[in-house]
Amino acid sequence: MAKMSDAPMLSGDRFRLGTFSTNCSSGMTPTQAADRWVNSWDNNLTLAKMLDEAGIDFMLPIARWIGYGGPTDFHGGVLETMTWAAGLLASTKNITVFATIHASANHPVVVAKQIATIDQIGKGRAGLNIVAGWNKPEYEALGLTLPDDHETRYGYAQEWYDLIRKIWSSDTHFDWDKTYFKGIKGLKGDPAPMRGSVPVINAAGSPQGREFATDNANFLFTPAIDLARSKDEIAALKAQAAAKNRKVGVLTFSHVVCRPTEKEAQDYVRYIVDENADWEATDNLIRLQLAHALSFPHDLLTQIRYGFALGHGGFPLIGTPDQVAAGLIRLHETGFAGTTLSFVDYVKEFPYFRDEVLPRLAKAGIR
Repeated sequence: MAKMSDAPMLSGDRFRLGTFSTNCSSGMTPTQAADRWVNSWDNNLTLAKMLDEAGIDFMLPIARWIGYGGPTDFHGGVLETMTWAAGLLASTKNITVFATIHASANHPVVVAKQIATIDQIGKGRAGLNIVAGWNKPEYEALGLTLPDDHETRYGYAQEWYDLIRKIWSSDTHFDWDKTYFKGIKGLKGDPAPMRGSVPVINAAGSPQGREFATDNANFLFTPAIDLARSKDEIAALKAQAAAKNRKVGVLTFSHVVCRPTEKEAQDYVRYIVDENADWEATDNLIRLQLAHALSFPHDLLTQIRYGFALGHGGFPLIGTPDQVAAGLIRLHETGFAGTTLSFVDYVKEFPYFRDEVLPRLAKAGIR
C-alpha cells in the first residue's frame, strides 16, 4: 500500500493553494451584485479543470444545509459535498478534492465507505474535512440538537472518526459498543482508501477543537486576521502537535480581488461591498459565529464586518498582481502551510490570477 506521505496534498513543501466554497451560492461573498458566483455544476466543473491544469493543490467545499437569509439567502443554494467531490475527482487528474462532512449528520460507517469509494475514483486524491458542528439553525433544520458544550461536540467527533479509522484499518469483522455508537456488530470495511487513509482538514478555534485537530488532522484551518497574532498561534499549534509526535500544517483562507491597477481593484471592492453588500446575511453570519463558534477570535469579529461582506472574513488580497503575490508571501512567512482562495466569480477571475500571480509566487520560491 502506498504511503500517506505520498498523497499529493501531503507531499512536498510548497505553499499550498486551493479554492473554498465554490459549491455554495455566492461563494464566499454575501453580495447582491449581479456578477456574484453561481454555484452550478457546470461552473464548478469548468473551474475544477482550470485549477487542475494550473497546478492548484485542492478544492474545499462548505457543507451547508440552510442559508443565512437576507435578500440573497447567502449559501441558501449548495451542492452536496460528497457527490460534488466524486464528480470532480472523476473529471480531473492531479488536484485533491475534499468532502466536507458534519459528523453529527452523517453515519461514520456510511462515510467510511463513501470516502474509500471517491478515493478510488480520484486514484488517491480524496480528502476529508471534518466538521464537529457549530451552526444551530442547521442542526434544527436536520431535527438535531446542538450540544452547548464543546467537550460533547468533540467527544462525539472523536469517536466518529475513531470508528472510521477502525473500519479502514481492520482486516476482520469487529463489534463496536462505546459512548455514542452502540450495538454495532460484525462490521468490516472493504475497501479502504488507497493509502489506508486520506488527508484530513479540521477548522478549530476552541481549546477542545484544537486538541481534536492536533490529534487527528493533517491541516488545521483558521482565520488570518492579525498576522502577528497568527505567527504566535501557528507556533503554538505546531508545538502542540509535536508534543503528540504529530505534524500538523496550518491553513487559512483568503479573498482575492486582483486587477491591473490598485484603483481598479479598490473600485471593484466598493462595488461589491459599499454598493451591493447583503448586510442582513452578513450580520446573520457574524451573529451565529459569535453565538456558537470560536473559529474566529470574538474580540476581532466586530472589527471585520466589512471583510465578512467581501469574503466571509478571509485574508484580503486586494490590488495588483504584485500586491496580491506579496500578500501570499506574507502568509507563507507567517508560517501558514497554505491558503484557500475565493473570488466573487471564480471562473471569470481565476485566469488572471493564474497568469499573473502564480508566476510571481514561483519566482519567489514558494510554489
